Amino acid sequence: MEITRETVIGDIVANCPEAMPAFMEIGMHCMGCAMASGETVEQACAAHGVDPDEFLEALKEYLQSL
Repeated sequence: MEITRETVIGDIVANCPEAMPAFMEIGMHCMGCAMASGETVEQACAAHGVDPDEFLEALKEYLQSL
């Protein structure tokens, strides 16, 4: 699954659950909450004060390490 700024968190949870620890590491602990079901990666990063480009780079590295 390709994850971009526009990818909805709910889609990631459903299709790539192995990505969840990377989200939790930066403080996104509510991956199953109602907001996450329709929120994009970019929106979630903005809400948590995280640079989306840096997060996506770290996420890709994390997923490649599995």
